[in-house]
Amino acid sequence: MIAALGTATLLGATACASPDAASGPESSDTASATPSGSITVYNAQHEELTQAWADEFTQETGVTVVLRNGDDSELGNQLVQEGSASKADVFLTENSPAISLVDNADLLAPVDADTLAQVPEQFQPSTGTWTGIAARSTVFAYNPSLLGDAELPASLLDLADPAWKGRWAASPSGADFQAIVSALLELKGEKATSAWLAAMKDNAVVYKGNSTVMKAVNAGEIPGGVIYHYYWFGDQAGTGENSSTTKMHYFKNQDPGAFVSVSGGGVLKTSANPVAAQAFLAFVTGKSGQEILKTGTSFEYPVSAGVDANPALMPLSELEAPAIDPSHLNSTKVTELMTQAGFL
Repeated sequence: MIAALGTATLLGATACASPDAASGPESSDTASATPSGSITVYNAQHEELTQAWADEFTQETGVTVVLRNGDDSELGNQLVQEGSASKADVFLTENSPAISLVDNADLLAPVDADTLAQVPEQFQPSTGTWTGIAARSTVFAYNPSLLGDAELPASLLDLADPAWKGRWAASPSGADFQAIVSALLELKGEKATSAWLAAMKDNAVVYKGNSTVMKAVNAGEIPGGVIYHYYWFGDQAGTGENSSTTKMHYFKNQDPGAFVSVSGGGVLKTSANPVAAQAFLAFVTGKSGQEILKTGTSFEYPVSAGVDANPALMPLSELEAPAIDPSHLNSTKVTELMTQAGFL
């Protein structure tokens, strides 16, 4: 257990325990109240980023923020199991399927209209019960000494071709890759997704963790791999030892491989402190919270209007990502399909 930073408290994950507002559920009426007391945040986002958010929010409001850190699947399933007995006030994720799981269990309260207004519709579900807080782009990391530009896949679907057997890598057990598969399912349907996963089983080299995939590509063990962009930028900002010989290929053209995953944030219906919980979500998606994201070390994309991305990143507008309602990304069906394919 690491020490808490600032005035926020850190607990282990295993501790007991859109369209405009008119088109979604009626928004809660907490925006005008003064937040106080404390809140518990189930956090699957980058710990350093959420800690920075918590510290600044506490500094501005005096509200104590308790963090329970874990991963998307772990915390999402924990919230569903806890149901109305949960002590959580806020849930933050890395990818949207986990928060959709909680939303589909009818555990999330409507997000305040003022908060929804801070985030463009493309980063919100149609439900209005949670909102995007950050975004990350799918990329194909490759080693140019093993793979020339003319050989790069034009589409994520190309990696199902037998010509790619043993030539690309992924980390299918992680929530990141499962979110990519959920986008493929939404865009191409179950039959095409099952076929692609079957081909992936034959073609892909499996590693545990996106950082490990990138490290293998960088070392020349494998020509390329599917990861999120921020792994490369994060390594470059440090020593660069795991990315120095690696480049990134963006699929673009509304391809499933150009999928931009939305990190979600929502307030639990059972929150004991909904005023402070809604205020925290408003802070995270507001200018101050998004500037913390932009200038931090996570290298994710801000999603709030008026806050540009870190200048090192390709602008979101140039990624040519497919349009997907993040509430449609189905983690349960993806788990089923990936289990059938032998990945889980």
